[in-house]
Amino acid sequence: MTAEDFEQHLTVLSDRQPFRVFTVELHGGKRFEVDHPRAMVVRDGVAVFLAPGGVPIWFDHESVNQIVGAPANTPD
Repeated sequence: MTAEDFEQHLTVLSDRQPFRVFTVELHGGKRFEVDHPRAMVVRDGVAVFLAPGGVPIWFDHESVNQIVGAPANTPD
């Protein structure tokens, strides 16, 4: 995924009104749900998501397998 596509996808999903949870899947299969519109900062192809409890998850455009506009437990 290009840095531009990465930023665009995350921005569009974070800005949805009303906000809805979405899922980021990294290479290797690790998934996490972005559960709040202001829980993530994206810049220059790199992002940090503050998971519940303030745990940071750092990821970049090269580490993303897919970004899904739904919670992780949603059937395909």
